Amino acid sequence: MRVGLVGCGNISRQYLDSLERLPGLALTVVADLDPAAAAAVAERTGARTSAPDALLTDDEVDVVLNLTTPQAHAPLTIAALEAGKHVYLEKPFATSLADADAMLAAAARADRRIGSAPDTVLGTGTQTARALIDRGEIGQPVAATAFMLIPGHEAWHPSPGFYYATGGGPLLDMGPYYLTSLVTMLGPVETVTAMSARPRPVRVAPPGSPRAGEEFPVEVETTVSAVLRHAGGAVSTLVVSFDVVASTLPRIEVYGTEGSLAVPDPNHFDGEVRLGRRGAFEPVEPLAGYPGAGRGYGLADMARAIAAGTGHRQSAELGYHVNEVMERVLEAAATGTVVPVRSRCERPDPVPAGADPASA
Repeated sequence: MRVGLVGCGNISRQYLDSLERLPGLALTVVADLDPAAAAAVAERTGARTSAPDALLTDDEVDVVLNLTTPQAHAPLTIAALEAGKHVYLEKPFATSLADADAMLAAAARADRRIGSAPDTVLGTGTQTARALIDRGEIGQPVAATAFMLIPGHEAWHPSPGFYYATGGGPLLDMGPYYLTSLVTMLGPVETVTAMSARPRPVRVAPPGSPRAGEEFPVEVETTVSAVLRHAGGAVSTLVVSFDVVASTLPRIEVYGTEGSLAVPDPNHFDGEVRLGRRGAFEPVEPLAGYPGAGRGYGLADMARAIAAGTGHRQSAELGYHVNEVMERVLEAAATGTVVPVRSRCERPDPVPAGADPASA
């Protein structure tokens, strides 16, 4: 499939590293509001440059890879779908449930697909943990914990302001990695409750950072603690924060009636999975997942599925469900109530050990 990339910023470098080696994909056109950023990607890849609006109607583009900031995800995705293109987009799926609803409606009208990051769950880390759960190695899953506790992005990111604007925050920024992993392992979420905090009205980029001394108004909750009940009965605790200077908490653990799992950081594709019984954790060799995967494997999986007429793993339904869970968490935090999640999604098909994204 011929790929048109919109958004040549920070995350695009990781996608480009994968696109250069992934089968079934050809990067043909790139665009960015900053022409110099698009020109740099074009020079690296051999693709030609375009204005963002023109890329959406370009005859040499079959699928739009939407790597814009979260606030632009919905309008650009809808415009691409209406132009007859499939879309694969960075997380989060959308910044509101209303936008997510509009995206699904546009895809249905156009008979085109949406794929959604994060595709990190297709790597050997989450897939090995899922395989162990599916094999019954920990018995019946009972609970899980997931922690993403960092001081924020202003210390390193060249343009951190959008992380603190409406549509940003630790839940919408990093929550998709953790929630997509939890849903992949334990199934969809039925109900949520939560609390949140916003301790600072303004963030200041520290000395030595790209925007040192610059102030960024905070429009979102920067610490969120949620409890999720999955359809299968397991209860997950998720804590995400941009306010924590240091932490030793694990990224993800899953607890069953017969054992526990230490699951690696879902922001990465691989990492050591450890199986715990009677207090001792032992490493497990990779059992499933795309080996050596990187960002863009979800796009390759979608291209394969379109060609085969089958479902793709990082589906619109999965992205929508994770997006709704996040919105319901914020609703629960604001109201102090237990909030139902209306959407459901199937757990994506597992990725067999050593699979090739072009064929499995």
